[in-house]
This record gives sequence, structure tokens and C-alpha cells, in this order.
Amino acid sequence: MAKTWKFCDGIVLASASPRRLELLSRICDDIDIEPADIDESAVTATSPRALVRELSRRKALAVAAREENRGRVVIGADTVVYLDKLYGKPRDRADALRMLGELNGRTHFVFTGVTVVFPSKTVTFSARSVVTFRDMSEDEIAHYADTHHPYDKAGGYAVQEGVVVRAYRGSLTNIVGLPMEKLIKVLKEVQNGTDRIVD
Repeated sequence: MAKTWKFCDGIVLASASPRRLELLSRICDDIDIEPADIDESAVTATSPRALVRELSRRKALAVAAREENRGRVVIGADTVVYLDKLYGKPRDRADALRMLGELNGRTHFVFTGVTVVFPSKTVTFSARSVVTFRDMSEDEIAHYADTHHPYDKAGGYAVQEGVVVRAYRGSLTNIVGLPMEKLIKVLKEVQNGTDRIVD
């Protein structure tokens, strides 16, 4: 990831995720947090990738439509875990234990969709990473659920904690919740006035 490049304009982050804010803060000093208020349960799609792209688009456009944000850069994102079915954020402890137990010792995919609303255009892209859980006992899973607050994380875990994940392939920041490699390319290309957008 770029160490010296900064995005010059301010950004509105359509997410309450502290992990996305921390990642975005590496490239921008002016960030406002405005979570989107959309009904995610009403959104359906044909694949995990299509789902996160559509959710990110709706979140970003909803926040960009607010009067105070007109003409500003708005970023919306959505992340899901996929292993035979979708895993979002756990509803409660029992749901977290179920998710962690089903992912235990297995390999799954993490998809993140991102939409960036610029004053002149809207860009949506996505990323996929592969994650393998280590084998854990029931007691280890319960301890993790009780000590690492899994309820605001897709799949009930955070890769950066280094507790449940044995290995991963692809973008680490995508697993955290915001694929910075692709996001930086999009921001640079629009800031430089070019149109070669990656997906």
C-alpha cells in the first residue's frame, strides 16, 4: 500500500466500522463518518460478489444523496464471508458460536464491495480473498466469542487479531473490510483525471 500518497479531498465514509476508518485514515486526513440507513435484508443478488457490490452502491448513494454531502466524495462498503452460504454479522452469542464452529478448520471466501461516489461519476468494484481457519476446540471458540466481540464482524471474526486464522490468500485489507489496493487505484485515477478503473 502507498506510504506517502494522500488523497487531497475530504471523504465521507458511509460506514460505522472502526476498521474501515483506520484503513482509510492511512491515505486521507479529512474523513467524516456517516453510516447509511438502508434495509440490507431487502437486497438480493445472484452471487456473494454481486450482493456486496449492490449493498455498497446503495449505502454510498444513500449517503451521497444527503444535502450536506452533494459534491463530496462518498465511500460505501460491504463485506460478507462465504462458505456454502453467506455469513454476515452474528446476531448474538449463539449465532457467533454457530458461525465460528462452521468455519472452524475450513477454508472460506471473503468478498468486499466498494462504491465511490465522485461529483462526476460513481465507481463500484469488488475484491475476493481466501481465508483458512485453524482447528479450534469448542472451549477455544467460546473463549474467542466471549473476549473478542464478534458481533460487528462478518463471520464473527477479525483476521488482524491473529487468533482464529491460520492462513489467507489475497488482499489482507479486503478481509479487514476495505480493499485498499484497489481503492487507492480508483482514487488516484479519478484524482488524476484518467478513466482506467479497475474491477
